[in-house]
Amino acid sequence: MRYFVAVAEELHFGRAATRLHMSQPPLSRAIRQLEADVGALLLARSPAGVTLTAAGTVLLDEARALLDHADRVRVRVSAAAGAATITIGILGDGTDPGVARLAAAYRRHHPAIDIRVRDTDLTDPTCGLRAGLVDVALTRAPFDETALTVRALRTDPVGVVLRADDPLARRDGLRLAELSDRRWFQFPPGTDPIWQSYWNGGGPREGPEVRAVQECLHAVLWNGTVGLAPLGHDLPTELTVVPLIDMPPSRVVAVWNEGDTNPLIRSFIEIATSAYRH
Repeated sequence: MRYFVAVAEELHFGRAATRLHMSQPPLSRAIRQLEADVGALLLARSPAGVTLTAAGTVLLDEARALLDHADRVRVRVSAAAGAATITIGILGDGTDPGVARLAAAYRRHHPAIDIRVRDTDLTDPTCGLRAGLVDVALTRAPFDETALTVRALRTDPVGVVLRADDPLARRDGLRLAELSDRRWFQFPPGTDPIWQSYWNGGGPREGPEVRAVQECLHAVLWNGTVGLAPLGHDLPTELTVVPLIDMPPSRVVAVWNEGDTNPLIRSFIEIATSAYRH
């Protein structure tokens, strides 16, 4: 049913497969099996795309209701087993509109759940997941993904944060090589090396140590340090961000421990995927 809803909402097998994080052939086989089970054609396929048949339109409404009911059943069972709680780790900037949409949607789906939020600094991209401090994390990749499951939610282009009076601030775009002689902010020793390397533009750098977003901004403002940040975030008027032409984009991801079958986490991931897609 979840596979069918994804295809029916996307009206495209490729996009639905991407949304479900699976390849297209098994998705197509699953839909054909579903059509055989219900004895009706649910999706009309043509070179122009996919459309719902009359039977498919009816099933879409019923499938959504069934899935919502299944989620409520899981939550009630979890609540009967004890206090239903989920702890979410959020890295850095909690003002992301995707976070706001996700919070509203999750509350609508799970009004009785005790939701706890752990706002974390930039030194642990898993937001305490490995230490058992959170159940699921909203963060940015890349980092060491060993024993973790990662769901990509969005990609953001990256730019270099500079003081507004910096000569490079007037440029429309920059390359990493043009910043090779600048001081960058650093994360403390012990920080995930994959994470550190990405935010240092792939090479070793020298500069002040920081732990939080505000410390990064102050390092730029007070010391003229350069640092990287996703585009689209509001900055003080004294600072500006210039797009980096040769920097790979930053991925917003949801992360949880591999093998964790907590239904509240699974629901969180599905709602997050939808919230960040809009």
